[in-house]
Amino acid sequence: MQAIAKARFARYGSRKVNSVLGQIRGKSVQKAELLLPLIPRKAGELVAKTLKSAAANLQVKAGKKIDPAGMWITEAWANNGPMSHMKRVMPAPQGRAHTFKRKVCHLTMVVADEPVKRN
Repeated sequence: MQAIAKARFARYGSRKVNSVLGQIRGKSVQKAELLLPLIPRKAGELVAKTLKSAAANLQVKAGKKIDPAGMWITEAWANNGPMSHMKRVMPAPQGRAHTFKRKVCHLTMVVADEPVKRN
């Protein structure tokens, strides 16, 4: 059985979130929860919250309490979100203003109660 959790419009760059996800992908939820506070990235907090949500979703879907050691992260990815609504202005020389866009990402995690099968 699988459960999904999504964090949409998160104020992080997708490359930075994916660097955190690469370190926990395929591991058990218990190992990932122990590993995430040790990763020196701010995006680790977002990933930890989404992981807890996915684990809770799996327990609700299964209808029983499942040990975190018995849940595995089967898939985890982060895609770019829309940058059109996060336009900002930075002062430039001679009284001008340069615009730049803040990055946003959509994070998706899939947790299952059986380990990942590798070919």
